[in-house]
Amino acid sequence: MAGVAVHFLSTPKGAGNWFYRVFGHGIDPTRTEWQAWQFTTADNPRIDPREIDAAQQDLPERVFRTEYLAEFTDDAGGVFRNVTHCASAPMQSVPDGGHRYVIGIDWGRVDFSVAIVIDASSGRMVAMDRFNGIGWALQRGRIAALAATWQPSAIWAEENSIGSPNIEALRAEGLPVHGFNTTNASKDDLINTLSLALERDKLAILPDPVLLHELQAYTMERLPSGRYRYSAPPGGHDDTVIALALAFYASQFSGASLRFA
Repeated sequence: MAGVAVHFLSTPKGAGNWFYRVFGHGIDPTRTEWQAWQFTTADNPRIDPREIDAAQQDLPERVFRTEYLAEFTDDAGGVFRNVTHCASAPMQSVPDGGHRYVIGIDWGRVDFSVAIVIDASSGRMVAMDRFNGIGWALQRGRIAALAATWQPSAIWAEENSIGSPNIEALRAEGLPVHGFNTTNASKDDLINTLSLALERDKLAILPDPVLLHELQAYTMERLPSGRYRYSAPPGGHDDTVIALALAFYASQFSGASLRFA
């Protein structure tokens, strides 16, 4: 009786998993009962090449190589590249006239709260305030003081859990605060956007040792859905990473200032 052919189809999801091992059987000449094929998105005649070119412009290299080039990339670490090279922004104490500034905030009850200011006009991080061990009212006071200096056109803050009441309180003071609801999907887009900006020299950051360490230590885990779960390594922090990502996210919006009643 003739054998039954079984096909395993998948996008490569990193090296070292079961599909990677099965693919290895197919390219091993000693395993004659196995065969393997590898096709890129460009091999599909129904896909417009312009769509692929656009994806390459919009996605970090590691994501494009996996999703469009069908490469088995190593998913361990390496979320942010080019970090040291981008750490070239000078500390600034006052705003430049005519420039647009934005702020990103990551709240922390036990961990640190961090606020990062980006000059959206020049693509440079100009200031960071990182603190813990103080109450919410004092934290909001530090945010308000930062906003008084930089007059941001927008402030984006994580609104999950403890963020929501703090955002409402800052809005009541007239600050242009927007809430960012963090889910696996929204965080994936947020981190990919920051990763792409650093990879392509679209953002200069301050050479702050805590920020650089958190960026370089940041990890990712590919989920069954194909998306990634991003986090600090066990025992580490990612407060500066999230604040920077939110600030850069804010910098991509229109310069119109939004005020809340």
